[in-house]
Amino acid sequence: MINNYIIPVKFLCSLLPAFFLIAGAQADPLPPSVLAALQQAHIPLSGTGIVVREVNARTPLISINANQPMNPASTMKLLTTYAGLELLGPAYAWKTEAYIDGKLDNGVLQGNLILKGYGDPKFTLEQFWLWLRELRARGLREIRGDLVLDRSFFDLPAHDPAAFDNDPVRAYNVGPDALLLNFNTLRLRYVPDGNKLKVITEPALEGVTLDNQLAPPPPGSGCDGWDDAIRVQPNGDSVLLQGGYPGECGEREQNLSVVPHTRYVAALFRTLWQELGGTLQGKSGEGMVSGSAKLFSTHNSPPLSEIIRDINKFSNNVMARQLFLTLGATPNSAASLPRSSQAMQNWLARKELAFPELVLENGAGLSRNERISPQHLAQLLQSAAASPLSAELTASLPILGVDGSVKKRLKESTSAGHAHLKTGTLEGVKTVAGYVQTNSGKQYIVVFLINHPNAAAGQRAQDDLIEWIQHWY
Repeated sequence: MINNYIIPVKFLCSLLPAFFLIAGAQADPLPPSVLAALQQAHIPLSGTGIVVREVNARTPLISINANQPMNPASTMKLLTTYAGLELLGPAYAWKTEAYIDGKLDNGVLQGNLILKGYGDPKFTLEQFWLWLRELRARGLREIRGDLVLDRSFFDLPAHDPAAFDNDPVRAYNVGPDALLLNFNTLRLRYVPDGNKLKVITEPALEGVTLDNQLAPPPPGSGCDGWDDAIRVQPNGDSVLLQGGYPGECGEREQNLSVVPHTRYVAALFRTLWQELGGTLQGKSGEGMVSGSAKLFSTHNSPPLSEIIRDINKFSNNVMARQLFLTLGATPNSAASLPRSSQAMQNWLARKELAFPELVLENGAGLSRNERISPQHLAQLLQSAAASPLSAELTASLPILGVDGSVKKRLKESTSAGHAHLKTGTLEGVKTVAGYVQTNSGKQYIVVFLINHPNAAAGQRAQDDLIEWIQHWY
């Protein structure tokens, strides 16, 4: 009996999914608002994979196509970062070494300077400048030999940055490298100056020139898609900019990759070394640490617990690739994609997580081939919640309506701040996975994968499910 109590219709509707699951009735278990959003987006249930379950619960609250292998897009980074925390430890740091091969006397090196990388995912411009400054403080001023770049720690096939979407200059298409520096990108800032457009590059690369042929577009062009209207064409050490940039857009910036890794590191070294008062007389190129070389200085990265925040909150693909490759490295062998995939499978087996459908390509989710089922992605999150390192992984995830890739999602909703979520987006793929805290304080796992040509229109359905969980359970 409900006597004088009035039960809101919305609340009754919210209970229907749980009722149908318990009763075993042949009914769709999704909340009506989520079903309506999917229908409005013209996304059939067959194009979705959904699991909702309370953390530590034995059975899910909602399970749709849970065992179907699906493209997870960037939610695959959950697997890579969780494995990284457990296999490497939250305090793990990458090193980059400087060796001198020759005699150093009174600031002059009669020989080569060798830089050897071990896959640091976040060796930024600022950190590189500080490290070179330290080399100067250690007494190195003039290099009369060559700059040798040792990238041998990663054993990789040639990387084609155009292979994924035929847009090779985009920062997300940067390939992994043992000596990755500043994400191998240039920041181009577009500054309207009357009828001209000034382009400021950071960092400056010695020998790399910018050919600015940008022109104002027709009046009224607007700012939507301004970055797609700029055509960037690298050609050796020259970068051609063509197209139109509306002056009314004000100052905007892009981060682009326009030169190969080795050329980038060598050019940036020469620029900063000269600024610090140093000289380099020889050439620059790839090589390996020689038997006669002596370790001169070591740079250490931030700890892994900090690195995974950038990977997950901002969905940084090249950083995820660097971490994935590091998982397969051993003291006696270089890192490679097959070794990393095997290390991941061995780790899952030790944790008694059997994911037979799992397909790994780069660990970042920037892939048409990677696959995992919604059920196993939820199982992974359940395992992570029970891990002693769960706090580090959860803290790395974007907070709904607050920061990272979900900063603008449900910002005005009462659900803002109640979920830590990883998102993923590719053409035909829209995904979200993570943890939602309910009004009652319970913790729920949510996995909502969409693989369908209309996936881009599926965000509303995902958001409605998140709000439904947070409000009613």
